[in-house]
Amino acid sequence: MKIIVQKFGGTSVKDDRGRKMALKHIKDAIDEGYKVVVVVSAMGRNGDPYATDTLLSLVYGEIEAISKREQDMLLSCGETISSIVFSSMLNENDIKATALNGSQAGFVTNEEHTNAKILEMKSERLLNELANHDVVVVAGFQGASKLNGDVTTIGRGGSDTTAAALGAALDAEFVDIFTDVEGVMTADPRIVENAKPLSIVTYTEIVNLAYQGAKVIHPRAVEIAMQADVPIRVRSTYSHATGTLVTSNYMTKRGSDVHERLITGIAQVPNVTQIKVSAKEGQYDVQTEVFKAMAKDGISVDFFNITPKGVIYTVTEKVTDRAIEILEQLGYEPIITRNCAKVSTVGAGIMGVPGVTAKIVTALSGNEIQILQSADSHTTIWVLVKEKDMVKAVNALHEAFNLAK
Repeated sequence: MKIIVQKFGGTSVKDDRGRKMALKHIKDAIDEGYKVVVVVSAMGRNGDPYATDTLLSLVYGEIEAISKREQDMLLSCGETISSIVFSSMLNENDIKATALNGSQAGFVTNEEHTNAKILEMKSERLLNELANHDVVVVAGFQGASKLNGDVTTIGRGGSDTTAAALGAALDAEFVDIFTDVEGVMTADPRIVENAKPLSIVTYTEIVNLAYQGAKVIHPRAVEIAMQADVPIRVRSTYSHATGTLVTSNYMTKRGSDVHERLITGIAQVPNVTQIKVSAKEGQYDVQTEVFKAMAKDGISVDFFNITPKGVIYTVTEKVTDRAIEILEQLGYEPIITRNCAKVSTVGAGIMGVPGVTAKIVTALSGNEIQILQSADSHTTIWVLVKEKDMVKAVNALHEAFNLAK
């Protein structure tokens, strides 16, 4: 049995036009000899009747009055409704289809409600349904607790993760992630007018782009696909273009010329605060004390630089006040720089190549953009800038590396 997984997000299934375009993609796959597992998100975005945020708003004023277990019961309804609507449409168009929720599709998770982790995939029922149907529509974003069978949800981006896990469990030939854009772009097209779609990227590159702000696919999904070596295609619901192929190795797909690409893309994360903490007189464990205090309060730290005399790191804007309060309680006087943005230059080709950092610094300084902090890895170079300079910085780097060509 030749299987393909196709995931359609909220904007793709929210209205009749989007669902009809999705129908065409499913028919194409069936005509190519595939059995199709379709993963659907809740229909639409906040304000649409069955969108996740709309469901949450039903109790939002009293959210503390319901448990996370009950939140999962509520939030899973959006995808369940979407799966039934989608299955009905397929059957009405003479495509033999059935719908399953996450538990019925075999998702076994831990009991961490609202952010559950997949522990096991039981695919027997799904395979049996595929033997008797052209399409099985699976409600994304959800599973069932191994402990007691309660409904769980697997966090934001959960439908992407659902699709990737199904692709891995079923040994699918492709996992197609359908969105409202043409694929993975060299930068956010909303702020870089000449951003270009990429025909192919590696798993590592797309994970880095996703973690650094590109929202086209959730990084957890890519990591699952990478472990199973299942190719992902990021495609537009509203186009028949092939989109962007995400795979392990350029060489097996396109030839050695693709390796000559130095930089793949530029990404950005706004609403960041930089925190500088200096050691007290005679203190040698400032880093340990600071990071333990942040972790104890559930504050995620990022982009940190450690020196013998202190530590510099970033947090999101929404936890800044709490981070300051914790540090002051410990007797520190942190230096705070609000309204920052992290801008990332990502490319598998930068490892060991001299001059990349120099080009980044030259491009930014040439546009009078102050670099507040920097760091690098094998595939990514990060800089922290003032948020007012973020758009200018992304455009400057996009131009410096000729990504529009």
